Amino acid sequence: MSQLKPSIIQAIAFVFFSSWLTVGSTHAASTISGQATVTDGDTIRISNSKIRIHGIDAPESKQACKLLDRVSHCGAMATNAMEKLVIGHTVTCQQTDTDRYGRTIAICQANGIDIGQRLVQTGWAIAYRRYSTKYVADEDAARVGKLGIWQGDFVKPWDWRRGVRLKTTSAVPDEAHLASGCKIKGNISKSGRIYHVPESRWYDQTKIDEGSGEKWFCKVEDAEQAGWRPPT
Repeated sequence: MSQLKPSIIQAIAFVFFSSWLTVGSTHAASTISGQATVTDGDTIRISNSKIRIHGIDAPESKQACKLLDRVSHCGAMATNAMEKLVIGHTVTCQQTDTDRYGRTIAICQANGIDIGQRLVQTGWAIAYRRYSTKYVADEDAARVGKLGIWQGDFVKPWDWRRGVRLKTTSAVPDEAHLASGCKIKGNISKSGRIYHVPESRWYDQTKIDEGSGEKWFCKVEDAEQAGWRPPT
């Protein structure tokens, strides 16, 4: 039998070793575990991995809902619900996919609790039927029980991202706000939460949409305590 040339042996070894590395890397990437920080009601970060929870969709950070006949910042409330589940616990995520933004899609657990399921069960997220029916029964139960955002009216998160906004029947016209003396406009823009007093340069051009979380304030102190800042 003739001997294989060294170059052929090296090529075979390289292919085998490369295949072994690929398999090992895929396996290592399928499970992510550690302390998590919260981005919003359906997204967390563990180390350098940004993780979108599989099968759910939660109100966006700036999204407002009408709960118990009041405009409420349900996006912030959903984020808070996520924080209560993960902060202080080791979070373990099993990857199911990668989305178009490069985020890991995963089913995650903390303290023995399925995070996505618990958020849907408590009404702070809804089943993302476009991608999974895993939590549909949990959503049905939360809706019947009027839990979380099911206490009132809200725009589905995927519609909110397309620009649909809640039409609040309790919204007060601008004239009524001005007559009440609460004239400070709490605007939300790409620059963040900015308040405008009547003397501000952009006051007249600024329109307040309470359905998207914007607010009127009576005093500058109230605006700043709520997280708004003056224009620069």
